[in-house]
Amino acid sequence: MTTHLNRRTALQGLAALGSAGLLGTSLAQSTKDAWPASLIKLIVPFPAGGPTDTASRIVGQKLAERLKQAVVVENRPGASGSIAALQVMKAEPDGYTLMMLATPTLLAPHLYKKAGYDTVKDFAPVATVYDLPIVVVVNPTQLPDVTDLRKLIANAKAQKNPLNYTSSGAGSFGHLSMELLKQMGGFDMQHVPYKGGVPAITDTIGGQVPVMYADLVAALPHIKAGKLRAIAVGSPQRVAMLPDVPTIAEQGFKGYDAVSWGGLLAPAGTPKAVVDRIASEVRQILAEKETQEKLLHAGAIARFQDPAQMGQHLQQDYAKWGQLIRDKSIASE
Repeated sequence: MTTHLNRRTALQGLAALGSAGLLGTSLAQSTKDAWPASLIKLIVPFPAGGPTDTASRIVGQKLAERLKQAVVVENRPGASGSIAALQVMKAEPDGYTLMMLATPTLLAPHLYKKAGYDTVKDFAPVATVYDLPIVVVVNPTQLPDVTDLRKLIANAKAQKNPLNYTSSGAGSFGHLSMELLKQMGGFDMQHVPYKGGVPAITDTIGGQVPVMYADLVAALPHIKAGKLRAIAVGSPQRVAMLPDVPTIAEQGFKGYDAVSWGGLLAPAGTPKAVVDRIASEVRQILAEKETQEKLLHAGAIARFQDPAQMGQHLQQDYAKWGQLIRDKSIASE
């Protein structure tokens, strides 16, 4: 009799566990289907006003309209985006916290010993959003004869002391891109790091430093005003904003590819269905001419890649630039 009762109790317990499991699965499915049921936080790892912030606000507004749910942009600058990345990494993987990854944040674990995250392992790629072209510029007064990359390299090689160039900082993408060019071209130039693109451009215009590898969005007004001369772009193809300026690859460096870019990341473990939904919306947003024009006005070029493509892009850039950073013993300030 006791054995019979124990067996019946055990069966009832198993049935209850099964029901609880089914209920849990049902609730999880219900939550997933209901997404988004509350506001979405879009973390930007840089201050307001820059291209990453502007792109985030353009896409965030469109995303809110399509999802019929508020998308709040929150700026969390510092340590090349590491502060923001840590916040997103630790967030609940439920689709309600996203980050606009930019190249400095992608590479920060290579440059900061205590960045605290692994860009490849700790996040779920969602969709790329934009490319941010970079450009080699010279001061036309300081280097009047330097009108292309070949002449710049010839000038650098002819100098008794290394020719100076600047970027927005040690470990910045402009710094890394010029170091890659130097490595491929077998010439030398001395890096003079500045704390930010604005003071670097100001001193390049002023003649304190004759060469800069700059973000196109920051340099373009000065190029148009004739204060800076653009001699090469780092992207594989020419850019619409400077159609007459050849690429570095076109000027003898086959395979050279240096493009800063941005895209949405979510915490690792975010449900695939939610990631795919966001990616689908972003694809449609970036296909709109209005969005493309707004991004172009901010100096960025709309570029969509789905989660798998973005993941591959992220891994390739992480490995490529990480190797250069190690080879050149580059560290951020």
